[in-house]
Amino acid sequence: MTDKVAEALGYEQARDELIEVVRRLEAGGTTLEESLALWERGEELAKVCRRWLEGARARLDAALAEEEDAEEG
Repeated sequence: MTDKVAEALGYEQARDELIEVVRRLEAGGTTLEESLALWERGEELAKVCRRWLEGARARLDAALAEEEDAEEG
């Protein structure tokens, strides 16, 4: 899956798929090639989740700043 496809995922979708990737890696029983592919997919999904969380934090910070400005003004 390409980065553009991964970026189209919502936070919950990416998080749920990441949980499944981790579960499969922890369970073992995969070949080295499969494990590497899972690891790479997990890294992509973790980046997607991180971007969503950073975006949410920025929106929250902006809303709090607006609220503070309104209270001061």
